[in-house]
Amino acid sequence: MQLIKGESSFWINRNKLVQGKFRWADDFYAVSVSESQIEKVRLYIRNQEEHHRKRSWEEECGEFMQKYGFTKSLG
Repeated sequence: MQLIKGESSFWINRNKLVQGKFRWADDFYAVSVSESQIEKVRLYIRNQEEHHRKRSWEEECGEFMQKYGFTKSLG
């Protein structure tokens, strides 16, 4: 995951796709998504900037982890 984040942020910055310097969040998690939910995921990604004006990634991640019983791994 670290390699994917590093390479993609390098590419985004090299191609000046955003104003300022692009940087991924330090934390990440991965989940699978049912094929029936693909359109919801696409909509979420498309509207992510607006969505996170109302609710931070940290808030959303914490709620998700609590709802599904995940714990944060430190390693």
